[in-house]
Amino acid sequence: MTGIVAQNVGRTSGLIKAASGGGGVWTLIKEITASSDSDISFVDGSDDVTLDSTYPIYVFKFINMHTSRHETFFEMNMSIDGGSNYNVTKTTTYWRIAQREDGGATQFTYDTAQDLAQETDYQRICGELGANDDDASMSGSMWLFNPSDTTYVKHFICNTNLNASDPYSYNIRSAGYANTTSAVDAVIFRMDQRNATNIDSGKIKLYGLKDSA
Repeated sequence: MTGIVAQNVGRTSGLIKAASGGGGVWTLIKEITASSDSDISFVDGSDDVTLDSTYPIYVFKFINMHTSRHETFFEMNMSIDGGSNYNVTKTTTYWRIAQREDGGATQFTYDTAQDLAQETDYQRICGELGANDDDASMSGSMWLFNPSDTTYVKHFICNTNLNASDPYSYNIRSAGYANTTSAVDAVIFRMDQRNATNIDSGKIKLYGLKDSA
């Protein structure tokens, strides 16, 4: 018996933290801060990024992502050739829960316009972001499971919350799978490109999750 459980057996005065040096279950791999970027990519083996069989689960954390253009979707795609092409075939779902800022309206909607059915397009994982208010932003996460596996498709789950342009508080849930048995070795994020929109500011952190055993 090792780790935080072993260290707390028999203690009556509260928990102590796990020993340092092991990195815990979550390991921070890469942190990128946006500054008027057209996109942000995480490519295995590039710029200290690990996206391979080292971890069975990878998690991207989005922190206060702000768009340069009003009413913009935040979206992602994947690559199986080291980022040369972001065009992996995906089947997805997309739904939203919302509360208007003034309390005047609520929503619970499955948005078929934002899902994909065996398509290579970018998957929208939040929208529509507001830019007219300086304090508007989006935060959330995307979980990617066994991207290096060569037997199964690659599942992902996204959960984001944002100040929408209405203004609403939107909780967006999108999920699906990359329909490929090739290893996914790169993931890219961007604002939708209807008007060459940039990621004005914000931070994305990539974590690897170790096996629990």
